[in-house]
Amino acid sequence: MALRVAAIDFLNPAPLMWDFHHPPMQSALAARYELHLTEPSQCARELLEGRADLGLIPIAALTPELRIVPGCTIASLDKVRSIQLIVKAPLTLEQVRTVAADTASRSSVAYAQVLFRHFLGVSPEFTPAKANPEAMLAEADAALLIGDPALLALERRAEIEAHVGPCTWYDIAQQWHQRTGLPWVAAVWAVRPEAVPTAEDRRQLIADLNGSRDRGLAHIEDLVREWTPRIALSPETIRHYLQRNIHYVLDAPCERSIAAFRRLAGHVGVLDPLPRLPFLDV
Repeated sequence: MALRVAAIDFLNPAPLMWDFHHPPMQSALAARYELHLTEPSQCARELLEGRADLGLIPIAALTPELRIVPGCTIASLDKVRSIQLIVKAPLTLEQVRTVAADTASRSSVAYAQVLFRHFLGVSPEFTPAKANPEAMLAEADAALLIGDPALLALERRAEIEAHVGPCTWYDIAQQWHQRTGLPWVAAVWAVRPEAVPTAEDRRQLIADLNGSRDRGLAHIEDLVREWTPRIALSPETIRHYLQRNIHYVLDAPCERSIAAFRRLAGHVGVLDPLPRLPFLDV
């Protein structure tokens, strides 16, 4: 049976998804995977509720019952640009009391909470909100924007500040990296282990996902051409984002970063503890 896959339709996973949408591997993967596109938080919910077998999920949603598929990630080595915390001037981060948060990504909200609670020693109130920076900042001291809405907000920064007043823009990935020296990691492929019961199944899964990433990274210019009509960003911005802002290899520093994030998030009461990273055995 084909594995049921929950994935996200944002710009940042586009290289990971290359083979799912392009020949020559598209037909072969269609026979092995049934793809469903949704929001990051919904990917995790579908996986945890058994409505999907494989998901590209926020690391905040990892549980001991799931297994991380080795090799692929959505991460950043410094600035990511697609996670923006916008704070109304003249407030400092320590003075923020309310945050209107786009809840499309559970990990990004958790990173912001760890930033405030662990590193700054304050605990502002987070309120779910639609990704509209002007409306968010009319109701709160700060707005947390995630994914494509964050990228688009950066392009509209002057227009937004003309409406709400001067703001300070914080890149959450950069804030994490400056304080820990580690990459910022957003998401990984995770699987229900019972869906891939044999070593052959698991090797095939790992090969498919890593092969798709590698071919995607070899076709960045094709992705730039595909995404330019889909999102109000210049080709240069899309290219820089995919090549420079996002890191797609789940290497040892990324693994250490996931462990550190889950440890700190557990310590400040943001997430349940995760005693060890549950990788898929081969």
